Amino acid sequence: MKFNKTLGLVSLLLMLSLVLAACAGDGEPEEPTDDGEETGSENEDENAEGGDEGSGGDLVISIGSDVVSLSTQGSNDVPSSNVAENIYETLTVLDENQEVQPGLAESWEEVDETTWDFKIREGVTFHDGEELNAEAVKANFDRLVDEEIASPRAFLFEAVESVEVEDEYTVRFNLEYPYAPLLANLAHNGTGIMSPAIIEEDYAQMEEGGDPDAYINQNPVGTGPFEFEEWTPGEKVVLSRYDDYWGEKAKLDTATFKVVSEQSSRVAELESGTSHVADAIGPNNVSRVEGMQDASVLQAPSVSLSYVGFNVEQEPFDDVRVRQAISHAIDKDEIIQGVYNGVGIPAIGPLAPPVFGYDDSVSGLEYDLDKAKDLLAEAGYEDGFTTTIWTNDNEQRVDTAVAIQDQLKEIGIEVKIEEVEWGAYLERTANGEHDMFILGWSTVTSDADYGMYPLFHSSQHGDPGNRSFLTDEELDEILDEARRETDPEARQELYTQAQEMLVKLAPMLYVHHQEYLLGVSDSVKDFDINAQGIYQIKQAYIEE
Repeated sequence: MKFNKTLGLVSLLLMLSLVLAACAGDGEPEEPTDDGEETGSENEDENAEGGDEGSGGDLVISIGSDVVSLSTQGSNDVPSSNVAENIYETLTVLDENQEVQPGLAESWEEVDETTWDFKIREGVTFHDGEELNAEAVKANFDRLVDEEIASPRAFLFEAVESVEVEDEYTVRFNLEYPYAPLLANLAHNGTGIMSPAIIEEDYAQMEEGGDPDAYINQNPVGTGPFEFEEWTPGEKVVLSRYDDYWGEKAKLDTATFKVVSEQSSRVAELESGTSHVADAIGPNNVSRVEGMQDASVLQAPSVSLSYVGFNVEQEPFDDVRVRQAISHAIDKDEIIQGVYNGVGIPAIGPLAPPVFGYDDSVSGLEYDLDKAKDLLAEAGYEDGFTTTIWTNDNEQRVDTAVAIQDQLKEIGIEVKIEEVEWGAYLERTANGEHDMFILGWSTVTSDADYGMYPLFHSSQHGDPGNRSFLTDEELDEILDEARRETDPEARQELYTQAQEMLVKLAPMLYVHHQEYLLGVSDSVKDFDINAQGIYQIKQAYIEE
């Protein structure tokens, strides 16, 4: 049985290092909304006539957690992003080399260092028939930064002071300061363009006492290759091909994102043919999938981080020595080998090697039990203490919690493990109700601004990403300066400083940079997952 490894980690690092060097000055590579998307009448005509032999089918993907929101601005989680990726589109996209390319904006011009004009693609309609134009784009970005909406993705647009409509298809972004990651951030699906009609309806229901996104979650409408069919919370989301799509049409008839929380159950779905793709099968199930007659393992490197966060506003984690002690007490290699079967690389900080800003000269807090015990004693906890660690029901996270529980016993810390349902997990950690927690972060822009600002800047406490509730004025100043700096060498120096500071501040234990493991039926063709963890299904089809 074949073992399909889409890209070796080494080759990915080499490729991205070249890309980042080439484009670091004007915005770093971002997560694609339609990776390598091309338009053209020939392809459109082929699909319209059904002449392409690779077309059709109802793809079922079993996923571990339900979506949180179907609004581009309503969440910051991967399950939601995977669905939104196919409903909505962004002004810019990334090609297969992670370089910024036109999306819904067919071109752009840097008028000056704080003024950008974007020419919006003509002839594009939303799934509800509304026209895409500059007014629609402005309505989306005005809503993104509306404090009443309180979008966890507003940080993507914080550098923008105002949005103006120059003409029917030209929108101007006025920046508060030069902002290097602008083009990359505009490729993030958190800036996906929603129909102005659903934005208007959502505001209307809010005036009657409703919550932000309540209408949009039931009626998501974008310009993407798939349109919304149904969402049964806790069970599935169903999308269908949008036949009036402006570009090259999707091949699948429908795509169903089916919630199957347990890894073994997802593998069983693949084995029985109930699902075509089993997400996050885990290292322990690789041999089981390899042994199937009609399925294989898809393994791909990532720009993600798995970590254990500390709530620095709660005792005893408000003492940096305690946080450092725990970091020294955890053997990450043991976790990677024991929990992940050696899949992935140890993390010394928040940034994976392919991400712009990563510095391999920064040394992390190494495994050292004696140092851990000394630090605890200095902090007044020579006899240890009792605490809790939260996780959702992801099997590797649960196993990681067990490993940490066992290892911390060595320095006298008793840890109680609590499993929390995914939606509640995100909400309660955003509210700061936790002590320690296990989570992941994908630097979807491949730029340190996204990999550090939302996780550690004091303005990003809670839902945007800073669930450690770290506040450090010096770090804030460095992160602020780095996003304003357009010279790549100067930016790198600033991010090196920030990484060195984060080693000492120790707001989290950086565990590892994972690789994605999925089980895929052999009947599924042209399906992939990118380094950000987003499924690429637009050109996928099921071979009968």
